[in-house]
Amino acid sequence: METELRAVLVNESMFGNTREVAEAIAAGLSAHLRVELSDAASGPDADPARWDLIVAGAPTHAFSLSRPSTRADAMKQGGTDGSVQKGLREWPSQLTPPAAGQPFASFDTRVVAARRLPGSASRKTARMARALGFEVIGRESFWVSGTPGPLLVGELERARQWGTSLGEKVRSQRPERSHPRQRA
Repeated sequence: METELRAVLVNESMFGNTREVAEAIAAGLSAHLRVELSDAASGPDADPARWDLIVAGAPTHAFSLSRPSTRADAMKQGGTDGSVQKGLREWPSQLTPPAAGQPFASFDTRVVAARRLPGSASRKTARMARALGFEVIGRESFWVSGTPGPLLVGELERARQWGTSLGEKVRSQRPERSHPRQRA
């Protein structure tokens, strides 16, 4: 009997755009894995062994992951979602060390005007995940028209397709690694 594969999708959103992308990615992933959505401020279970894939996403603030100061600025600009004090930057510190090869993917939302500028929340998140011992299997940016959004046309469909491809990748790698919940 095949064990059900599970993913958790952790996101931080200030204007709702990143949450919309997270929901679209989750819809794509759900074709291959059971998916739980979680807000970075409350965070899911800190034990990566519960998951076959962790996906984390946040808006890009100042070419990286948000900080309390940039989240406060977003709130001043009309953001109503999320937490000023805790976001995706703070969430990984709660995680226990992952098993070797534990899959992780990151995404962000970015203003289209900054398309050619270096740095992004997904890049910083991927670096943090690698430093913790995760295997990063994907990283993607999704585009918004301005700080409060909206998302560009087609980005939600692209997010759904990316989620589907991540799910396919995890499912295809499944025989190559022991299931986290079956480790001794």
